[in-house]
Amino acid sequence: MSTAQHTSLTDNPLLDFSGLPQFDRVQAQHVVPAVEHLLTEGRALLEKLATASEAPSWGNFARPLEDMEERISRAWSQVGHMNAVVNSPELREAYNACLPKLTDFYSDLSQDERLYAKYRALRASAGFEKLNGAQKKIVENELRDFRLGGAELPDDKKARFKEIQEALSKLAAKFEENLLDTTNDFAHYVEDAGQLKGLPEDALQAAQEAAKADDALGENKPGYKFTLHFPSYMPVLQYADNRELRELLYRAYATRASEFGKPEWDNTGLIKDILQLKREAAHLLGYKNYAEMSLATKMADTPKQVVEFLDNLAKRAKPFAERDMQELTEYATKLGINDMQAWDVAYVSEKLREEKYAFSDQEVKQYFPENMVLQGLFKVVETIFGVQVKKSQAPVWHADAAFYEISDKSGKPVGQFYLDLYARNNKRGGAWMDEAITRRRIGDAVTLPVAFLTCNFSAPLKGENEHGKPALFTHDEVITMFHEFGHGLHHMLTQVDDYGVSGIKGVEWDAVELPSQFMENFCWEWDVLRHMTAHVETGEHLPRGLYDKMVAAKNFQAGMQTVRQIEFSLFDMRLHGDFDPSGSKTALDLIEEVRDEVAVVRPPKWNRFPNNFSHIFAGGYAAGYYSYKWAEVLSADAYSLFEEHGVLCEETGRRFWAEILAMGGSRPALESFVAFRGREPSIDALLRHNGMTA
Repeated sequence: MSTAQHTSLTDNPLLDFSGLPQFDRVQAQHVVPAVEHLLTEGRALLEKLATASEAPSWGNFARPLEDMEERISRAWSQVGHMNAVVNSPELREAYNACLPKLTDFYSDLSQDERLYAKYRALRASAGFEKLNGAQKKIVENELRDFRLGGAELPDDKKARFKEIQEALSKLAAKFEENLLDTTNDFAHYVEDAGQLKGLPEDALQAAQEAAKADDALGENKPGYKFTLHFPSYMPVLQYADNRELRELLYRAYATRASEFGKPEWDNTGLIKDILQLKREAAHLLGYKNYAEMSLATKMADTPKQVVEFLDNLAKRAKPFAERDMQELTEYATKLGINDMQAWDVAYVSEKLREEKYAFSDQEVKQYFPENMVLQGLFKVVETIFGVQVKKSQAPVWHADAAFYEISDKSGKPVGQFYLDLYARNNKRGGAWMDEAITRRRIGDAVTLPVAFLTCNFSAPLKGENEHGKPALFTHDEVITMFHEFGHGLHHMLTQVDDYGVSGIKGVEWDAVELPSQFMENFCWEWDVLRHMTAHVETGEHLPRGLYDKMVAAKNFQAGMQTVRQIEFSLFDMRLHGDFDPSGSKTALDLIEEVRDEVAVVRPPKWNRFPNNFSHIFAGGYAAGYYSYKWAEVLSADAYSLFEEHGVLCEETGRRFWAEILAMGGSRPALESFVAFRGREPSIDALLRHNGMTA
């Protein structure tokens, strides 16, 4: 290694593991050298461990492997996060340059028969019984993952399996990039404010500020600018009286990354390629299809079990959904819409809700300024878990981001998190939690877990004065905030000291949503909401009368929403099940078949939903989207214990922490649920919460 290269590595912030990420220093040019250095180190270690003569133990074999994986993961998590929230051509290029290198490294690791044999020897040794429960679970998981990684395949099939993994990694990244680029590329300008009747004042102001920002760049764009970012797109669909404007934005949103746009951003071919490769990988490992392979790491045993679960839920929900749709269609005619289309549904729904319950989302939103929402969220967490949440300092990637610390009652830190709440260009859509640093013990020291919590809410409006108004959140956005914080708590409140099953690591995918969906329930409790609201103009708390209306409307269209989730879940399971992507039937044909069975809202034929279904094509939800409903059963049932003992009961909260959050992936999720609830889960609480019991 040259002196210059050594110096650059020494100064590379991605290779400094002494503390928090140095986001004020990380540049695109740091990425490739850091990743290459870590992978070179990693390969040397793998060779050393594979050829070592001593019998494998936790200390001389499994722990060094974990140390290496933790370093790579910690550096790469920073890169992946920045690529998602401050995407740039330079960062994207560096990210994409490293993806095949990482995939290659982990493919080689998972197919190394020597390492697989060492794990088998460790599992069979007398020393295995002396390991703690978490360590035993890690060894069992590793053996499973070696099998799923192709370690038992003959050499020619190993090579092909590795090629498939590398290709899938690239295709998933490209799928997400196409979606981001298409979303960022769209802009619609309206000069005449008369065309924007019905839109709330804050949506108009945001659109005006967006146009002014373009004007400042010398583009001379007058009036109002609308984009496909959710805080801009959704108010148009929900409130704009102008039906043509709603259709225009809906069409642009529903056809993103399809043949209706730029050919280089079309995901249609990627979908077919991804499905074919996943199917081939599953066949190589002896599975009938990718759905079977996917469920090897989940709570559900077979695709048949999942489909039966979804079918059962659909049978319960569809009558309610049909009732919802009939009511909506009839109401649309009162508004002069005799042929209600997909771009009318949100608009008619909002009008119907306002008439039925005498309030609007916009009215409620005025009571949820950002500072009060965060205070309220933190108060819930502090009350039921006996912790403290306070703002702290750390380098961040953007001025919008902030940093916080969670401490126990004695003031000892137990976790930390970054918060990045607002939508902006070059930031991936949606909301998510990701791991920055995972808790583990090294000697007497415990590494604090650190989480990334990311949303895409409306930013504060500048207003007439210097400070402007705070960001205001819809109640749905408040629910999203609680949801992501639930994921964060799962990561940050773990008490597991061994990396491989600490926090959300090692937790079955269809149980990962349990803590997040559990936290959503608090957003409907009066004792929570009254303390986390203050009207942006008057400072008045949410009136009890308005809260009662919100609760009355809580299950408004719950049937429609449930069958929509079932539609996506069934489509996902069938797509990764017996569906043959090389046959004459397309993914679009398949989703139409699923809609024939369960849907009550039919999008137009030109809707290209599969082309932007990044959860299953670019995320981790392939043959796993059902997890949202599966885990909702768990979360509703878990929350019912709080309903029995008091929703802010600290004793029940400490038990939830001890039996679910603290345990991470150190034991099967069902065991953790039973330890908390005292029995196996029941669907009854979910149906009751959704008003689908009669």
